[in-house]
Amino acid sequence: MSERHIRLLAHNIRSLWNVGSLFRTCDAFAVEQLYLTGYTGYPPRKEISKTAIHAEQNVVWEHHVDPLPVMEQLKNDGWTIAALELTESAVLLKDYQPSGRTLLILGQELSGVPEELLTLSDVCLQIPMLGQKESLNVSVAAGVALHHLRWAF
Repeated sequence: MSERHIRLLAHNIRSLWNVGSLFRTCDAFAVEQLYLTGYTGYPPRKEISKTAIHAEQNVVWEHHVDPLPVMEQLKNDGWTIAALELTESAVLLKDYQPSGRTLLILGQELSGVPEELLTLSDVCLQIPMLGQKESLNVSVAAGVALHHLRWAF
């Protein structure tokens, strides 16, 4: 576990409750840094604290309006950028072998990760869905992906 470094970038997440859940999930999987970008809400907000159960006090986070400079800097520093998005070239999460340093990108609940962020990504990851729906709630999807990034062999 200590050999893997994981960061999360949440772009244009509308629901403050989802943001709070992301804080708790980041805490659970030892995410080093949470980047809240675009119009994603950020602390202090009672809705975030209520869902996070104050995990926002334990998780290192930053707010940036524009995610591109964050992504470009991490890419230049050798981080693999993995967008969680349904695309034609997406790799099934279960088949993906994480690198030592991964930035996971999450997008808006309905429209997903914008094209300009996908362009900077090294890989798109897809969670296999067995039911009728094509996707999970953004915070649930983050939990599934972070579990794989943390524990996959």
